[in-house]
Amino acid sequence: MPSANQHIAIAGAGLVGSLLSIYLAKRGHNVSVFERRPDMRQATTDRGRSINLALSNRGLRALEEVGLAEELKKVAIPMHGRTMHDRQGQLTFQPYGKEGQYINSVSRSNLNIVLMNKAEALGVKFYFNHRIASVDFETTTLLLQNQESKIESHKFNAIIGADGAFSAVRGSMQITDRFDYEQNYIAHGYKELHIPAGATGNFQLEKNSLHIWPRESFMLIALPNPDGSFTGTLFFPFEGKQSFDSITTKTEAEFFLKEIFPDAFALMENPAESFMSSPASSLVTVKCFPWTKNKTLLIGDAAHAIVPFYGQGMNAGFEDCRLLNEWLEKTMEWNEIFSEFQRQRKPDTDAIADLALHNFIEMRDLVGDSKFLLRKKIEARFNQHFPEKWIPLYTMVTFSDDIRYSRALAIGQKQKKIMDEVMQTPNIETTWEQLDFEAIVSKL
Repeated sequence: MPSANQHIAIAGAGLVGSLLSIYLAKRGHNVSVFERRPDMRQATTDRGRSINLALSNRGLRALEEVGLAEELKKVAIPMHGRTMHDRQGQLTFQPYGKEGQYINSVSRSNLNIVLMNKAEALGVKFYFNHRIASVDFETTTLLLQNQESKIESHKFNAIIGADGAFSAVRGSMQITDRFDYEQNYIAHGYKELHIPAGATGNFQLEKNSLHIWPRESFMLIALPNPDGSFTGTLFFPFEGKQSFDSITTKTEAEFFLKEIFPDAFALMENPAESFMSSPASSLVTVKCFPWTKNKTLLIGDAAHAIVPFYGQGMNAGFEDCRLLNEWLEKTMEWNEIFSEFQRQRKPDTDAIADLALHNFIEMRDLVGDSKFLLRKKIEARFNQHFPEKWIPLYTMVTFSDDIRYSRALAIGQKQKKIMDEVMQTPNIETTWEQLDFEAIVSKL
């Protein structure tokens, strides 16, 4: 492994950069983290994205390794499944997995603060209002612009870019030879809408559930907060007949929300004002290769940003940190470690990017469909009778911390082919319990 007390630079004080700094500090390295924004623990504005996050097994495993899992579980809210809301306000509940399996609603900013505080307690140095101007990959040198707009040059033993989907470190890589890069925006953006706590501080919706209002080409979701409120997020097209562009006044916004999401609208706090006052944010998938140049590495969203519909963006980034930490046990130089890490990890991040895009279709179009719900019921029965042979795709992704994303995708594709055939069975709605479960599962 690299000798201790080497000076490592991390670009980005977000979730992944802060967690990685903890891992490196625990290994005895001198870690400096550079962040272009102010310190969120002191700033009253620009805290970054406030969307709630779904913390699941992959992320929890990394947090356990640095001793923070139990602390964060105390402020997280377990979500045992999805509650679907139709236009009439009728509810359908779909559990995520077996009894005892759940994901956790956590605040992005609160989690980030816990990670930064832990990192500082271990000796990590944070430098806020420092923008990465460029990277010299041959000399492992950062050119930084500080808060006085002065340019500083610092050389390090290794540099890690954890500075998000619009990474400045990756920007420097993009102008080097033989660097492949692609970004794809989906047609939808998002806006947040707030559902406050009730008059007595109570939750106005089922607390331990992720709520979804699926409307075929778009959807609203809501995640619980410890104060009894819910953070609602509308995923909606930018353009088209029903889109952000088509709603131009407060009256139109109120009519749309009240007509399409009546039960949610009745609970929201100033929904029309919130809709009109906040700009729509975009959603992008980023893929690139290589992730490393000499002793500089991209990690997290800087290497593989994904859309949020599988709840795995943060979890994948935390898993990056855990797996990179395992590679640091090897007797190798930084550039060798980085190369091996990207070789093994990239197929998995490509897989979860594809899975996240597909899950958007499932969440907005299918979760309220009776055939889809029957399909899930049959798959659950397969898993019940043959738990080692048939593990649902969602379970492999969300409740496993040792099945690679790429393997989960491959198995999931086989399962889909089998289930497509099963669903063609005549009168499947009434005959599914008579299926030869063992013969079907043996096809895997």
